[in-house]
Amino acid sequence: MGRAAEMLGVTPAFLRALGSAKLIEPRRSEGGHRRYSRYQLRLAARARELVDQGTALEAACRIIILEDQLAEALRINAELQQARAAQRSAGEPEPPR
Repeated sequence: MGRAAEMLGVTPAFLRALGSAKLIEPRRSEGGHRRYSRYQLRLAARARELVDQGTALEAACRIIILEDQLAEALRINAELQQARAAQRSAGEPEPPR
């Protein structure tokens, strides 16, 4: 946790607060140390940006969750559009809506 906090320029308490807010839930080593993934570190960095801009921690976490959900929905939509375009180009009939 200390190394992750140092990399992000935050305190360990900030990272614990992100865990309490359910934004990130790090894995634990056998010794009980928190282990953060790169993805979790990116979320923590985004949280720090928002908090530095004056956003309350809980609101920042909610914003990040919504941003993440939107990105996933856009990715799924793009995949579906590609699949539909591939069906059209192969001459397959489109499924009913």
